[in-house]
Amino acid sequence: MASSMVDHYSTTNPDTGFGNQPGQFGGRFMNKDGSFNLKKTGAPYFKRASFYSYLLEISWLKFITLVLLFYLVVNLLFAVGYFMIGEDQLQGLVSTGYWSRARELFYFSTQTFTTVGYGRINPIGDSSDILASIQAMGGWLFFALVTGLLYGRFTRPQAYIDFSEHALIAPYRSGKALMFRLVPYKSNHHLSDVQVVVNLSYVMLKDGKPEYAFYKLGLERSRVDMFNMNWTVVHPIDEQSPLIDFTNEDLEKADVEVLVQVSGFNPIFSNVVMRRTSYTYEEIIWGAKFKPMYHESEDGMTTILELNKLNHYEPVDL
Repeated sequence: MASSMVDHYSTTNPDTGFGNQPGQFGGRFMNKDGSFNLKKTGAPYFKRASFYSYLLEISWLKFITLVLLFYLVVNLLFAVGYFMIGEDQLQGLVSTGYWSRARELFYFSTQTFTTVGYGRINPIGDSSDILASIQAMGGWLFFALVTGLLYGRFTRPQAYIDFSEHALIAPYRSGKALMFRLVPYKSNHHLSDVQVVVNLSYVMLKDGKPEYAFYKLGLERSRVDMFNMNWTVVHPIDEQSPLIDFTNEDLEKADVEVLVQVSGFNPIFSNVVMRRTSYTYEEIIWGAKFKPMYHESEDGMTTILELNKLNHYEPVDL
């Protein structure tokens, strides 16, 4: 296997934070979205879980759905509570049917929870007063937490960077190179002092035993002052590259994965932001090159960057 020859060309990187025993890992090290392919067990769930982080990171659709579900379920439970303590504890109920009365109790619950209090229905007994007081307190706590989460989601520093779906082994000067592409997709978010770190992992034989090896890849350019257009990150496959003797078949045999981390300063958030991704051997195309993403406008006064062409490539001979 080509990987058994690598130590002659390159020095391993022991600082990636990953272990090196193949039998202890399942699948890829890093998911496409930058999260680690890792599940933690052996401790209580509430010690491992971070609900605040989860609610900040999930999609807007999931977040709004969870808030609405919590709102409906809590008000439904309080409506059941009012029903159980007795309708004689509430004044102003006008419905006579079972379902109509249940609906009226539910809407009274929502009015109490939101502290709207229209005034037609009001508690007149100790039990209903206590339950309404607890619900009113829970309501303003709930909306305070949701307001904080909304503020956190809107103001959380983000990189707004998209990566190409595939990395390519493409022609480069008189040889070839590993390439992938990234672009900032927000019109008003342009990063500065952007740096990229790329590590390579694969299985090699060491003293006759399979072992993961990690290498920090040398790049044609590892930083840019201003990142407002697409950037093709290039690792030349030369005598100093751990991929020098690899063939297309060797990528799969060695379980190759390319780990990418990009960081830079976002002036909108006035903070350093970061994105990660990875490419497994299945996501590396051998013998291809990226198509251009930008061109001059018709009047010659503006550059047009076509974000939909981030993943466009064409096959080429190496």
